Amino acid sequence: MLLKSFFVPNIAHSSYLLAGSETCAIIDPQRDVAVYLDVARDLGVRITHVLETHLHADFISGHLDLAEATGAVIYAPRAGDCAFAHEGVAGGDVIRLEDMSLEVMETPGHTPEHVSYVTRDLSRGDSAVGVFCGDTLFVGDVGRPDLFPGRARELAGALQVSLARLLALPDFCEVYPAHGAGSLCGRDMAAKLQSTIGYERRHNPALQIADRDEFIRSLTTDMPAAPDHFARCSDINRQGPVRVSELSPPVPLAPTEFREPMRRGGAELDVRDYDAFGALHVPGAISIPMSGNLPVFAGWIIPADAEILLVAADDMAVEDAVIWLRRVGHDRAVGYLDGGMHSWAAAGLSTERVPQISARELRKDVSGDGQRLVLDVRSADEFQHAASRIPGSINIPATQVRTRCGELPKDRKIVVVCGSGPRSSMAASLLQRAGFSRVCNVAGGMEGFKAAGEVME
Repeated sequence: MLLKSFFVPNIAHSSYLLAGSETCAIIDPQRDVAVYLDVARDLGVRITHVLETHLHADFISGHLDLAEATGAVIYAPRAGDCAFAHEGVAGGDVIRLEDMSLEVMETPGHTPEHVSYVTRDLSRGDSAVGVFCGDTLFVGDVGRPDLFPGRARELAGALQVSLARLLALPDFCEVYPAHGAGSLCGRDMAAKLQSTIGYERRHNPALQIADRDEFIRSLTTDMPAAPDHFARCSDINRQGPVRVSELSPPVPLAPTEFREPMRRGGAELDVRDYDAFGALHVPGAISIPMSGNLPVFAGWIIPADAEILLVAADDMAVEDAVIWLRRVGHDRAVGYLDGGMHSWAAAGLSTERVPQISARELRKDVSGDGQRLVLDVRSADEFQHAASRIPGSINIPATQVRTRCGELPKDRKIVVVCGSGPRSSMAASLLQRAGFSRVCNVAGGMEGFKAAGEVME
């Protein structure tokens, strides 16, 4: 028995390759599957099984791509009613992989159809050595049950039962979750990616709550906001995503060509760093820097059916951006600005900018003539628990600016600040797109404020 894990940052996704001497299984695969094909080839094993613990809400799975490339059988929860060719599994089913067995355990809660795979290495014994538990149990946390409108309390109750089933496994049984710290499928996961049943039993805060009502309350209040793509990825995974091999790459567009899909309502997405965006950008472009969390924020604020037009620093950045966008279901990146902003400016087309101000300039702004409004776009939880805030600032999280910008006055200069700069650049771009003309971004955000010794208590 050989286990290899794979981790995708930003979406904080963990997947696994479980191998014997000749064959292997992939559990909860990412959409771009070349990494599994490469590792399996290097190990000299064939991918024969693809296992899904549930219909993932936060990313598009690579199950169909793997099946197409390898002929592997897809195993998915029977209760998920998946529309693609697969073997439906339910509690008590056993999947054999050479001298290993993977027993299906029903673990609903994060999603209604969720299952886990309890793994035994029969060449050594019949004890459970590990469990692929998807989004039911994390290191230091448990899966959130509030992603299905009107069902949060029901699913939270089911989750507590599912966790009790997992805790019946031996203390030495290793825990292989589908996410780590940074994922929004839980509230406060630890940075460690794997654990054991015994360690989580003793140290996982959610597992210390024995009272059912208190457990349900804790998981149905004060949860972080869920990105928009969470509401659509599950169904895409159920129906079967478009295979990556069938998707066309974005085409290079000259500035005049770039304007045509803009006029059709395309979303211009600028993935350069926020300082480059601030200096010069295409009017109406949305700033989501690659250096930030492109997939989550793009999934959150770019319309699901929009044609996406990319502006990037170079062609390699375009390729990387397309991979990240596809991971959250944005398959319509149709083109990119050939030559970047240099070609746009050289064509004599109009541009916009977002002035970048320093902490010292911000101090002058907030102590000036009262015509400036400081907009702090950190999350509500960050803002509430921040050690420091700009006096008089108001809080609208960056992801809510597009829908709440009507709360802001257009006749005042708006100074936008976040933790370090990327989110405030995104928020500033959304304000410009909504017709706000007097917007500037605080370079370095509150992090820069602290470093400069300029924090005003």
